[in-house]
Amino acid sequence: MFEILFKYPISLFQKGHFVFLTPWPLWLMAAGILVAAGMLFWHIHRNHGMLSGARPIAIWLLETAMAALLLFVLWHPALSVATLKPQQNVIAVLVDNSRTMGIADSSGTREAAAATVVKSLLPSLADRFQVRLYEFGKEPERIQDANQLTAAAPATRIGDTLESLLAESSSLPLGAVVLLSDGADNAGGIDLQTISAIRRQRIPVHTVGFGREHPQRDVEIADAIVPARALPQSKLTAEVTLQSYGLSGAKAKLSVRDGGKALASKEIDLKPDGVLQTESLVFDCGTAGTKTLEIGVDPIAGEENALNNKVTRLVNVEKAKPRILYIEGEPRWEYKFIRRALDDYPNIEIASMLRTTQNKIYRQGTTEKELEDGFPAKAEDLFVYQGLIIGTVEASYFTATQQTLIHDFVDRRGGGVLFLGGRASLSDGGYQQSPLADLMPVALPANNGTFHRDFSGQELTAAGAQSIICRLDDDPARNLERWKKMPQLANYQDVGDPKPGATVLLNVVPAGHRPSPLLITENFGHGRTALFATGGSWRWKMWTDHADKTQPMFWQQIFRYLVTDTPGPVTATTPKSVLADDARVPIRVEVRDKEYKPVTNANVQARFLGPGGSTATVQLAPQPMEEGVYTAEWSAEKPGSYVAEILAGRDQEALGSDVLSFRREDGVAENFHTSQNRELLEKLSQQTGGRYYTPADASKLSKEISYSEAGITTRETRDLWDLPVVFLLLISIRAAEWLLRRKWGVV
Repeated sequence: MFEILFKYPISLFQKGHFVFLTPWPLWLMAAGILVAAGMLFWHIHRNHGMLSGARPIAIWLLETAMAALLLFVLWHPALSVATLKPQQNVIAVLVDNSRTMGIADSSGTREAAAATVVKSLLPSLADRFQVRLYEFGKEPERIQDANQLTAAAPATRIGDTLESLLAESSSLPLGAVVLLSDGADNAGGIDLQTISAIRRQRIPVHTVGFGREHPQRDVEIADAIVPARALPQSKLTAEVTLQSYGLSGAKAKLSVRDGGKALASKEIDLKPDGVLQTESLVFDCGTAGTKTLEIGVDPIAGEENALNNKVTRLVNVEKAKPRILYIEGEPRWEYKFIRRALDDYPNIEIASMLRTTQNKIYRQGTTEKELEDGFPAKAEDLFVYQGLIIGTVEASYFTATQQTLIHDFVDRRGGGVLFLGGRASLSDGGYQQSPLADLMPVALPANNGTFHRDFSGQELTAAGAQSIICRLDDDPARNLERWKKMPQLANYQDVGDPKPGATVLLNVVPAGHRPSPLLITENFGHGRTALFATGGSWRWKMWTDHADKTQPMFWQQIFRYLVTDTPGPVTATTPKSVLADDARVPIRVEVRDKEYKPVTNANVQARFLGPGGSTATVQLAPQPMEEGVYTAEWSAEKPGSYVAEILAGRDQEALGSDVLSFRREDGVAENFHTSQNRELLEKLSQQTGGRYYTPADASKLSKEISYSEAGITTRETRDLWDLPVVFLLLISIRAAEWLLRRKWGVV
């Protein structure tokens, strides 16, 4: 329809520049329009006495528009457009040869449809240009004709393919790229760097899309997020995102498995077509070691593709024993039962300081020299711990230096701190007036007398129901019931309102008073803080059966919250622990000294151990814009599991080490996102000055591909004065005036 009215395709108007071919100046046209408007106004005013009100104005406007349009045509409007010179430019035709192109979701396979389009395009393109035909999966490869396409490539990397093509054609007059694909890219899209490189060279990428834009009956796992690291016997949450078509309202079984053993499962209701839904599964990660978890949905009858129902994720369950420093200001039952919570959990250690008199400290869980001088006064002494618990001890007990160290322990070192309620803690201990108030997840009351020795119940909040800390039972309904049946606390403390960003997991419910925050958590700097506004949770153990594990379980989960994400001096990460048909492993390492300040002159190496005992060593390079950060990219040549040991040192000093696990899996990437990604193809063409085509209208491409500013070009003009839409406007204006005159009886 557009070409019928405007004579040329829309791409010509997008690429061309509007010009007037007449040598007359534009101000003369504007003056002519003003003169014509004045003369018409004078004529209508003198000779149309039968018209009254706004009718003369309407006639004047229509006649003025007619005069302006005629003057516009008289100035000879045109489009100036760059076109490729025949036989002097190269056109690259890229055909997707990945496995998804072998899907038959129409009258034949996508590959067959693409071959048909290629065979019809090549003769017309070859008449005017030099044509290079490529098939691509991970990278482009020259082929002679479309009969060589096999739809066998294990992955689709459109961005990498275009990048390789630009490098190969850097010395050629590349005029345009034609990309035939379903857009089912496995690399997460095309990066901005590649798009920018194409735009700098002004190379239009025209895309032709194949395949249905969504399946008819299928469920697919879009993503699954699990923690990369954990401590033994930790409860972890898998956040699973899935999408389905043709199965709205159907039941599906979602599960987490380790080596075929089901760790957790639940039945879910599938949402309407195309709606992303996120489900949570809580599971126990088990003993130390690298866990290869299979997360997915059991196949459903009639599914088109059951291979996209599951994904693999790795969790490194660490053997290291984190240490928590616990300082308590007076002997009390809470101290005893907090320490006893680790009796059946040896994977965390507590070194404690108990003030028995004003000047006497009782140490437990320490070495001979550890803490012999009291609470640490140096960063290297405090930062050896991963967590810190501060019981009922006054803020003034800590020197100004120690208070700064505690602040840095969370903010810079990335540790976890738990503040407990008590008669000499929080507001009653003067914390609201100390630098430690910044670490509190609440705005502490300014007054004293906030500690109450009253029996009080507790209730789970909505956020607490989702938190691993408060998960006493994996079933949400049973977990809620268990909290309702918990014994009352022996005391509680007023802590004020939560700060923005803090999360209230438990409320205390005193008799005759409104609920107030009891357990609150917050991320702070590189670490995290928590406040448990009671010293009376020991009654949860004393008032239940001796075999009941509720109180120890709760405290073990708090301990893990404090220490699990506390980094060491050397911390290694990679964006993906599972490589789907990809060999590239980007590694990022942060190196800190004993005071957890960035080290900029470290020697950092990664030693890889792969399948079959293969080994490799890679030197990491410092990032110039990030202090203490070192990066490298390595290629995992074979599928299988890999372990990388990261070692960092400076001069003769060993700074620390870390271990990174990852896995390469081949033959899985093409199982996911198998529908046509039209959005990606359209964006690629729009951002590079090309156009998206369906197979039905791909025949227009050979005519429109000439309009390009890349390669060897010449400028041409296309007349606009004779557009059909111009004549339609002239007729419409004249007809509108005649109809109005006839209606008003002044024809």
